[in-house]
Amino acid sequence: MEKAIGGYFGLENLIHKEYYSGLIALNTARNAVVYLIKTKKIKKLFVPTYLCDSITKVCEREGCAYEFYDVCEDFQPNFDKKLRDDEWLYIVNYYGQVTNEAELKKIYQRIILDNVQAFFQRPIVGIDTLYSCRKFFGVPDGAYLSSDIRLDVEQDVSKDRMIHILGRYEKSASDYYIDYVENEETYYNLPLRGMSLLTHNILGAIDYENVKRIREENFHFLYDRLSSTNGINVKKVEGPFAYPYYVKNGMKIKRMLAEKDIYIASLWPNAFEFEGLPRDYSENILPLPCDQRYTIEDMEALVKELEAVIH
Repeated sequence: MEKAIGGYFGLENLIHKEYYSGLIALNTARNAVVYLIKTKKIKKLFVPTYLCDSITKVCEREGCAYEFYDVCEDFQPNFDKKLRDDEWLYIVNYYGQVTNEAELKKIYQRIILDNVQAFFQRPIVGIDTLYSCRKFFGVPDGAYLSSDIRLDVEQDVSKDRMIHILGRYEKSASDYYIDYVENEETYYNLPLRGMSLLTHNILGAIDYENVKRIREENFHFLYDRLSSTNGINVKKVEGPFAYPYYVKNGMKIKRMLAEKDIYIASLWPNAFEFEGLPRDYSENILPLPCDQRYTIEDMEALVKELEAVIH
């Protein structure tokens, strides 16, 4: 008998209303790239210098060649090569600021759009687009892929990746930070799998419209208060990931804010090895949190502390 009768209860089946229920559901965003390398028969990927090493490691693991290209100050690709039939351009939608996807598709034809920082920007038909769930929500893993080819994959299991999430829900983040770091390290070697039942279950119960609304309200507050001193031009976007605030001596500012229990992530520190914009942006753009965990009062406190350490 496959299904046991009786015994203790497990997690309840929650309501099932995922935001991207029609897309391909996978275990990680980097494995969405693996999926595309396999299904599109990609032999070479052009990758921006302003990015973490997860994509290049995927390429190395899958035997796919890669080459770096630069990004412009407005986050647009600085790329003028003609792609061959087995070559693709990997475009990152930084902070949701790349909103001309259709135009980029016309120019380059074979593109992969990385919407890891733009969960609420829906995909355009004909553009292979990937999303990461854990960058926006309290889930252990999970990714969505918009693509025209379906591949049968084994389903993943997420139960052992929940410790830091459950721990932070009932206690402080610092108590489970080591568990979080250890969990992050496991993603590099996860094989291509379908999204787990556990992650599906959690994602189906999220109030997405409320999450989107809160993120936008918080972002707009930061935009109104900080645009005049921001070193880069920023557009208002749907359900933003974070507010990118450029300031000189960004690393020092982060350390000073951390002393006040305000923790600003350092995204893609391996980009420091590249001179110019990648290093400058990695060091000096502060991705200010504006997500659904926070209120306008929290944003007010954040701005107050930020302005205090800058001036």
